[in-house]
Amino acid sequence: MVREIITYPTPPSNEYATDVRVFNENIFSLIDDLKDTIEANNLEGLTAFQIGSYYNVVVIKNEDGTFLELINPRLLATEGKITTLESTAYFPGMSANVTRHDKISIVYQDRNAQNLSLKAEGKRSVLIQRKIDYTFGSTFLHKLSKEEKKLFEAKLEFGSDISISESCPTTFFRDKILTAINYIMFAMLLVVVGSFFVEEQIEAKLWEYQLYASYGVLALSTVYFFYAQYEGKQYSSCSSCQIGNIFGTAAIVLIKLTLLMLVSYFFVNPA
Repeated sequence: MVREIITYPTPPSNEYATDVRVFNENIFSLIDDLKDTIEANNLEGLTAFQIGSYYNVVVIKNEDGTFLELINPRLLATEGKITTLESTAYFPGMSANVTRHDKISIVYQDRNAQNLSLKAEGKRSVLIQRKIDYTFGSTFLHKLSKEEKKLFEAKLEFGSDISISESCPTTFFRDKILTAINYIMFAMLLVVVGSFFVEEQIEAKLWEYQLYASYGVLALSTVYFFYAQYEGKQYSSCSSCQIGNIFGTAAIVLIKLTLLMLVSYFFVNPA
């Protein structure tokens, strides 16, 4: 019987899957349902958790159309790392780059309760690892790097995959503008410190520098504020995770500049 597959945001489970202790018709029927559901949805594999069962059962479809039944599977040994673009029925229409073990060894039982072992590598290894994750109430979301997780959460917000060309980059041209602003303000801070060690005539020139530097910071801040919004809107995945930070960044720059000029007025200004 074809069963409904649990999809995001419904959690597959909050607990570990229960190991099968009694090998009876209920388990065999569950395995058959997993096979029917795999065929109906053109999938590579499914776990019992993905169709709402609490048993530790995984079914993998082989390339020849037969099925591998894994009951109570456990990872025994791992070797190497591999990063692949993964997709899963739990997150329909979405994918992510996940780093997993390249080679694995597992132990499991078949429907006759016989203890068996299996070695896999590459794509097959990744598939088995992903399915075993579900037996622990987990998904590949928990295995993503910080950057990939941020990107995938943006995909979840929009409910669809985002092509690489449209994905939110980690660096922007506006960052260079912000770097220039920070360099200027750092130089202004050095001027404040240096004013304690120079004569009054030099202070006049330093104060003049502070004024021009502050005008430059204000101009660059204005450019940053408007260009950053323009740049952020070029990426649909950035509309919520980046643009909101622009206002805060611009405000922080203005606060720093105000404090610098107040200090400069009292300690650099010779008047």
